[in-house]
Amino acid sequence: MEVIRAASTSTKLSQRKGILSMVLVEAAKDNDQLRKRPKLSKELIEFRDEDLEGTTQPHDDALMLSYRIRGFTVERVLIDQGSEAEVMYLDLYKGLGLKPKDLSKYDTPLVGFDEKAVIPEGQISLPVNPAGKEIVVNFIVVNAFSPYTVILRRPWMHNMGAILSTLHVKVKFHTEGGITMVRGNQ
Repeated sequence: MEVIRAASTSTKLSQRKGILSMVLVEAAKDNDQLRKRPKLSKELIEFRDEDLEGTTQPHDDALMLSYRIRGFTVERVLIDQGSEAEVMYLDLYKGLGLKPKDLSKYDTPLVGFDEKAVIPEGQISLPVNPAGKEIVVNFIVVNAFSPYTVILRRPWMHNMGAILSTLHVKVKFHTEGGITMVRGNQ
């Protein structure tokens, strides 16, 4: 199994000048896939106290998962409800065996928490598979430090029909086989 990781959690972020989350300077065009509605079953998605089992409580952890991207298990995928862009960091892009020629042009700057603008390397569409449900995501590739490999945002969650709970450190969504749950990393 091929696993790709980001910087270790022991990295002191306060000493690193990097970008953890990004927002678009100007809005990107909606893609057709984001307009499609997921097929929803009638089964209710909910989180119960039993879903807290296996988590350390109390916590204030970000929701970080491991997903399959382009056939690789990619760790340290941040699910960020506030991010305005699906971001892939250049180290992961190279780790997936992708080349600069695979990128399409994307030159709208992104701004991070440190308020510095970053010019993206480009954009690429890749399949993301959290647990049997594959969705194509348009990633903006940036060359910046991050403890994460990828940041996924709200439209991805909506397209998946995903319901998340940071308290439970889990994401649930409908698949043809019923409700699937993906446990986050603490």
